[in-house]
Amino acid sequence: MKIQRLLLSDIQKSIIFGKVLVLYGPRQVGKTTLAKDLLVSLPLRTRFVNADEFLYREALASQNLKTLNEVLGDAEFLVIDEAQRVPEIGLNLKILIDDNPNVAILATGSASFELANKINEPLTGRKLTFTLYPFSYPELRRSLGTLETRNQLERWLVWGAYPVMATTDDPVLRERFLGELVGSYLYRDLLELEGVRRPEKIVDLLRLLAFQIGNEVSVSELGTNLGLNRETVERYLDLLEKVFVVFRVGGFSRNLRKEITKNSRYYFYDNGVRNSLIQNLNPLSLRDDVGQLWENFLMVERRKTNQLAGRSINAYFWRTYDKKEIDYIEEHAGRLGAYEFKWGQKSGMKKSTRQTFLEAYPNAEINTITRENFESFLD
Repeated sequence: MKIQRLLLSDIQKSIIFGKVLVLYGPRQVGKTTLAKDLLVSLPLRTRFVNADEFLYREALASQNLKTLNEVLGDAEFLVIDEAQRVPEIGLNLKILIDDNPNVAILATGSASFELANKINEPLTGRKLTFTLYPFSYPELRRSLGTLETRNQLERWLVWGAYPVMATTDDPVLRERFLGELVGSYLYRDLLELEGVRRPEKIVDLLRLLAFQIGNEVSVSELGTNLGLNRETVERYLDLLEKVFVVFRVGGFSRNLRKEITKNSRYYFYDNGVRNSLIQNLNPLSLRDDVGQLWENFLMVERRKTNQLAGRSINAYFWRTYDKKEIDYIEEHAGRLGAYEFKWGQKSGMKKSTRQTFLEAYPNAEINTITRENFESFLD
C-alpha cells in the first residue's frame, strides 16, 4: 500500500534554483522514499546520491569544486541522502550551489542537530527547511478512506504511524519491527553523539517520560530518580528533542500569578515508540492509560497539521496552583484557543476551569476534542 506524503507538494512548490532544501526527520520515517518520489515527479535532470556510500561521502566532503561538480554531473536537481554523514556538509553545499546557480539541491538527514550544526551558518539565506514525521492521520485517511482510517483508530493509538507500522498487518511482525525501530532511535543516533556516556540512562529517562504524558515533568525529580545531575538530564532531554523522540510543551501564563509555568510537559512523536518503551502493546480494552495515549496522539497530530498548513503557532498547557488545568493552549495570529481532550463519554471542561480561564482571557475560544469531532481538529 502506497501512502502519499502531503509534504511532497510543499517541497515541489519550494524548489528554487540556487537554493538548498533540507529535509529533517527521524530514521525510518520515509525521507528516502519521499526524495525518490520527488525525483520522479520533476521535469528536470535529476540525480540521487547516498552519503552512506564512502565514494560519495568522500567526494562531498572534499571542498574541491571540481570534485563536487563531478558528483553533480549534468543534474539540475541533486538529492543527497543521509547528508549528515558528510563532514562540513554545509560548507560543501555552499561551494556547490554558489558555483551552480541554476541547480537546486535536497539534503536529507535523520539527526537534526548534526545537520543543523553543519548547515545553518554556511547556508544562511540559501536554504529552506522541512521536517517529515510519521504518517499523519489525514495522510492515512487519504489513502485508506475515512471509514477505514477511523475504524483503525485504536491501531494508530497503540502502534503509532511509522510507515512500517502502517503497512504491516501481522501484529507479531509489527512488534518486531517496532522493537528494532526503537533500538535505532535510542542507540544508533544517540551513541554517535560525543559525550553520551550513559546510554542506559537515556532509556530509563524515556521510560520515566512515557509514564508522565499529560503531567508536568520536574527535571530535578528526573535527576534524582536517574542518579544524574540536573545539567545532564537537561542535556539528554535536549538531545531527545533534536533526534525527534520527544517534544516539549511549556506552561501558559499572561495574567494570573497562580498560573504554573515552571515545569514542562513532554510528548512522544509517535505513540508506538512510547508504548514499545514501556513494553505495553495491549489493546485499549486492557489498558489504564488510554487518556494518555489519546492526549499524546492529538498533540503530535495537531503539530503535524500545523506544519503542513504553514501555521506558526505557540503551544502550551495551562494549569493553576489550585489544580485547574487545560490540556492544550494554542496561540496563533493574535488568537487564543483552548482545548480539552476527552476519550471517554465525559462532559466537557469543568465549569470552574472554564470560568477562571475566560475571566483571565475573555477572548479565548474553548473546545472539547472527542472521538466524535477530532478529525476537524486535525484538518
